[in-house]
Amino acid sequence: MLLFDIVFNGNDTMYAEACEAVDAAIAKYGEEKAIGFPDTAYTLAAYYAETGDKITNLKEAKAGLEHIKTMMTRERRLDSGFKSGVATALSAEILEATKYIEGDPYEGYSEGAMTDAQIRELGVPLVTGDIPGIAVIIHAAPTVQEAVDLVKSYQSQGNFVCLVGDIIDQLKEANYKMGFNVRVYPIGKDIACAAHAVSVAARTAMIFGNITPGDKKSLQEYTFNRFRAFVNAFGPLDEKTVACGAGAIYYGFPVITNDMEYTPSVPKSLIKLADVSKWNTASLEARDIKIKITNIDIPVSFATAFEGEIIRRGDMQVEFDGSRIDSVELVQTKEPSEIEDHKIEVIGPELDEFEVGSKNGIAYVVEVAGKKMQSDFESVFERKFHSWLNCIEGVMHTGQRDMIRIRVSKEAFEAGFRAKHFGEVLYAKIKNEFDAVVDKCQVKVYTDQAMASKIRHEIAVPTFDKRDERLGSLTDESVDVYYTCILCQAFSPSHVCVVTPERLGLCGAVSWLDAKATNELEPAGACQIITKEGVIDERLGAYESVNEAVRKYSQGALERVTLYSIMEDPMTSCGCFECICGIEPFSNGVCIANREYAGMTPLGMTFPELASMTGGGVQTPGFMGHGKHFIASKKFMAAEGGIERIVWMPKELKETVAERLNATAKELYGIDNFTDMIGDETIAEDPETLFAFLSEKGHPALGLDPMM
Repeated sequence: MLLFDIVFNGNDTMYAEACEAVDAAIAKYGEEKAIGFPDTAYTLAAYYAETGDKITNLKEAKAGLEHIKTMMTRERRLDSGFKSGVATALSAEILEATKYIEGDPYEGYSEGAMTDAQIRELGVPLVTGDIPGIAVIIHAAPTVQEAVDLVKSYQSQGNFVCLVGDIIDQLKEANYKMGFNVRVYPIGKDIACAAHAVSVAARTAMIFGNITPGDKKSLQEYTFNRFRAFVNAFGPLDEKTVACGAGAIYYGFPVITNDMEYTPSVPKSLIKLADVSKWNTASLEARDIKIKITNIDIPVSFATAFEGEIIRRGDMQVEFDGSRIDSVELVQTKEPSEIEDHKIEVIGPELDEFEVGSKNGIAYVVEVAGKKMQSDFESVFERKFHSWLNCIEGVMHTGQRDMIRIRVSKEAFEAGFRAKHFGEVLYAKIKNEFDAVVDKCQVKVYTDQAMASKIRHEIAVPTFDKRDERLGSLTDESVDVYYTCILCQAFSPSHVCVVTPERLGLCGAVSWLDAKATNELEPAGACQIITKEGVIDERLGAYESVNEAVRKYSQGALERVTLYSIMEDPMTSCGCFECICGIEPFSNGVCIANREYAGMTPLGMTFPELASMTGGGVQTPGFMGHGKHFIASKKFMAAEGGIERIVWMPKELKETVAERLNATAKELYGIDNFTDMIGDETIAEDPETLFAFLSEKGHPALGLDPMM
């Protein structure tokens, strides 16, 4: 049978199933019954991105299927085959939407549709290459072991893995850890679930790339060039799977299969390969994905895919808990003569000498030397420790400085992981990522409790206090340069962050010191110096040099940016922001929602809905993406009155920023416990109730000049 016939037949079958599901749902619920997926502002995102029309109820789904029918031309031309592939994916998405009418159809088995918040969480690692690619694996492998080996090969490289079909059961049989947090995401059982993977690509294009829904050409160019996905499909392949594969190829995602009889090969697009052990290499080559190789001498895997791994109390071999027992992590700059490169010392007992399940103290000191090393970089290095140690399979790290907690799993311990391997990881990552400023590095791991306590109190805490004093003196006025950050242009081509001492990058991951270190390490890289010149308006934070920089690095997409205003030429947002601030006119203030918050805001929009109008590298007066730590900054929308404008934020976020925000309010305005005056979802989710609360509290925003 010709490939065209296979694709057309598969398209016909998927379309018929979608029509049947929609007709049955209309008969049961009526045409006005709402349909969609949880926690997304993009409804049926693949259909929306492709056509420009939203499907929000069954009547619109019926009309959508009529439009899809026009794509099914069945002409024996390549373009017609691709259209049928896309039509198959869109039909599958509508079919999937009908399954969600009565709740989560996958609860207890798999994850189903991904939320907008999860896609935004993937933004930074996709941009930086910590997630090199996205593998979509369909159907069951020949054996359980081959399934495990293939998934592990991608996961250990940091790739995000999506699973569709019986391979999920194979991994469950092998007790393999799955979930968004470990980047092995089981979507669902049926091939129609592959539509959720297409939805991720479509939403990435709209969220980060500011692709206009309905602009088919730009959508296809974006997925081809910026969304590094590929498909692995185990045979034998049915017609629906082949039709879905045609849709994947249309969007630029090559398909690798071991079905040697049923499908013909299409170079660089549909690749037949019987040896499953070679799929990893073939997939990466087909998508032109380069893997960063870091050889670290430890007995377990090391990859960003393990960053979200949770180790429960019953699964841990040992824990180091800085909240109860003195623990600390510290970087110190030394003279070269004081350091023996790659010397790793463990001072105290090894892990096999601790009681299983016990809590202990630990201190690890990383000593570095280099001609270009600066003491300001020490805290930058330390902030990396959290992600580096979390990349160790079987290790969980939280906190920083002297409030760290580390758990080592029994599985990692049984594989041979010991305290010395903390040192190996820290040494390797320091030398790999900061080789431009670090010539020599050695690590001392103190597991002796008395020594760990001494290190913390006599060396670390005084060092932290001195640094905090130094950082506290770093203001926008005290420095001569700011920095650009254009890391996110891999997905959001026109976005430019301007990073200042008092305004970190909106992703929350790039401070002024981080940008400074990045510029030192890679002078031609993402963080470029902006010499602070040509003041236009100090209140707004408008500078000629800043405008010149954003014009240059946005390739002319931006003309002007202000640093302290959300009303006049606000900074753009790429889509991976931690928070969004938006005007709430009724109370004359602003509401802030963080990415993790799934509820309604007094603005009448959820976070995904707010984000859909704020990201993509566009300027949206009245709305601003930003990092969590910027909330307590003295420069937070200073042109409009600063933090006094904050009238609402989710309770969890409010508790996170309370200490620093209260301190800023006390210093600037003499207000005690300012966060007690700020509403949250337990107080109000509508403007009227919020206004009553603010009036009762005497919130200062009510007395400020109107923002609009």
